[in-house]
Amino acid sequence: MPQHKDSRILPYTADQMYALVADIERYPEFLPWNTAARIRSRRPGPDGGELVEADLVISFKVFRERFGSRVTLWPADRRIDTEYLDGPFKYLKSGWSFADLPHGSCKVDFFVDFEFRNAILGKVIGVVFGEAMSRIVRAFEDRARALYGAR
Repeated sequence: MPQHKDSRILPYTADQMYALVADIERYPEFLPWNTAARIRSRRPGPDGGELVEADLVISFKVFRERFGSRVTLWPADRRIDTEYLDGPFKYLKSGWSFADLPHGSCKVDFFVDFEFRNAILGKVIGVVFGEAMSRIVRAFEDRARALYGAR
């Protein structure tokens, strides 16, 4: 049951970082191991949110897995919550929150909690889990720098 939490102060606005993370279709352009992304549906959600059902394809070593998730976008709160729908996991939950700070920077909080159905895949990922999560968070930072410039 790998879990990961991360909190960063970044030199971008909360709106910029929210937009970057909410742009699921672009993930294969910059996220490690993400080889495809497809939006199944988009519809209004509760309290001004938006519900997005999406499939991501993750390739790691000899494993290639598709999984579906329901992403709830909360633009007014600058928050993104993800729930698992189908694929190789027993469960998966993740979330992002973004808060503006002085001088145009923001605080980004991220968490993920999941477990694979396949014990072999779970063991393989478990060995490199910490490094994998660090690479993913760095990929979002690098993408922000590419989109919004170095500050």
